[in-house]
Amino acid sequence: MFIKNSRWFAGLLFLAALLLLTGFQFPNQQVKATWVWQTGLIEDGGERLLGFARNEGINVIYLQINRDLPREIYEKFIKRAHEEKVAVHALGGDPGWALTKHRDSMVGLADWTLNYNAGVPSESRFDGIHLDIEPYVLPQWETDQESVLESWEGNLNAFLSQTSGSNLELGIDVPFWFDHVNLPDGGGINEWLMGKFDHVTVLAYRNEVDSDQGIINLSKEELDLADRLGKQVLIAVNTKEMPGETYTTFYGRSKEQMNQSLSELSGRLAEHSSFMGLAVHDFLNWENMPGGGGGEHPKPDPDPGEGTDVPDADPVNRDKTIRGTYIWEANQILQNSEEILEFAKEKKLNWLYVRLDLQQPFSAYRSFVKQASAAGIEVHAMGGHPIWALQENRNKMMKLVNYVKDYNRAVQGDERFHGIHLDIEPYVLSDWRTDPNRVISEWTSNMDAFVTELKKDSHLQASMDLAVWLDKYKVPGQDISLSKWMIDRMDHVSLMAFRNTAAGSNGIVNVSKEELAFADELGKPILISVEMKESHEGAHISFYEKGAEYMEGELVKLPEMLQNFSSYTGNVVHAYDYWKNAKP
Repeated sequence: MFIKNSRWFAGLLFLAALLLLTGFQFPNQQVKATWVWQTGLIEDGGERLLGFARNEGINVIYLQINRDLPREIYEKFIKRAHEEKVAVHALGGDPGWALTKHRDSMVGLADWTLNYNAGVPSESRFDGIHLDIEPYVLPQWETDQESVLESWEGNLNAFLSQTSGSNLELGIDVPFWFDHVNLPDGGGINEWLMGKFDHVTVLAYRNEVDSDQGIINLSKEELDLADRLGKQVLIAVNTKEMPGETYTTFYGRSKEQMNQSLSELSGRLAEHSSFMGLAVHDFLNWENMPGGGGGEHPKPDPDPGEGTDVPDADPVNRDKTIRGTYIWEANQILQNSEEILEFAKEKKLNWLYVRLDLQQPFSAYRSFVKQASAAGIEVHAMGGHPIWALQENRNKMMKLVNYVKDYNRAVQGDERFHGIHLDIEPYVLSDWRTDPNRVISEWTSNMDAFVTELKKDSHLQASMDLAVWLDKYKVPGQDISLSKWMIDRMDHVSLMAFRNTAAGSNGIVNVSKEELAFADELGKPILISVEMKESHEGAHISFYEKGAEYMEGELVKLPEMLQNFSSYTGNVVHAYDYWKNAKP
């Protein structure tokens, strides 16, 4: 195990660590690590995760932090992990963490971990913090790489300053090709990172051990550098499906085949004093590989039965910038799932609202949701109609709620929907024109019933679309804006800021300020929704005429323009069909 300030035994090629904070002695062995992005897996104590760790010899877990989970859940899991001689490192990161404006998010992970460790018994403390940032996927990397590197260096220095003297093992992911990247001062970035962190994990994503483009060749420069600097290196491989890049992953092979390659790799790399072991990205994809002698097949989640609390999904992750779209045609998931996922990959989406056909069996959606989850995309079931605002049609909304809850009980964790998203918009009804107060009263009553039923035995997120001008209406009998009431009742809202410019008196930012201020006050996240559909309400409503490239140029302005609103969490584009066919 690798834990900062542990006692290192001279002359050994592999680590032997004495866990000073907990008193547990871990055996002298090579590290085998994995990333766990689905924090909900630890809510029941993490038996599935720790059982897999036993089978596969995992002794280090990089666990993504969901700061909304109760501290007791982490305490229980980490204590159990330590009893199994598994170290647990707090995991966090986002490409945006390389930018100065997101420095607080990175430092926030450090603060949260330090505060957590200070408040729990030694046997339940995190052993380290692990960063996965990957700034090279940012559009700024292509246009101004030097500035990105400069701000990333500053952010990392702030993070390192915050964790100085903490006894936490600090690690960071680096791609194998970073040996050709220099910082603005001319120094190599790998040398700088190795000098600052206790270890680096080299993402040597290939599925051949020994070839010109194999793992050994691609990681040689990093290992040689770490040997020279007296630093530690993990070599990482990938198990995630990578369409069009199959050479970068062990996806499609069995655990036994991968384990044979990893065994060969360990033997070949033992000549490097810096080589401390291997990491496999990531737990969920690794678990879903066919067995072939490399460990047990994953077991389906038990049916928890009626009335039990199903660990469906985590709350909105404020540390990642959401980028998503709507899928309105229910049959597209059934007929064009690969096309949708390819589009999501091309557009770097991590969020989908998907309309469901409730006549379909649960099996119709399992594969799509699972593939989306493996690609880092949250999928929220969607439904709605203007008449759902009226009490006489509440049962139509509840059919969707019951379908999704029953579906989530019947499938495995990575096949579950994260939430239910409603698009209702009753202001198009004639009743709104004649008696808006009655409609609003029934609408709020239905939304209250929706959230109550949804939360009764699940952790599904409740969300809805919200027009920017609804702040002008009050909830009947209450001195509160309708918008504020809706934001308070939901886990998040998608604010339909349908404008085609970010700035200006009638731009996206200005028309959103009221709701963002409400959300800040209430501590709720807001997504900004923009329109790509042709509009007959005025040219300023949609990006239809201006095209996709222009839209991206406006959306990229929003994080800076809205930086004073903590509630701003990202953007969604309405909708997939229009975006897919948009002008360039």
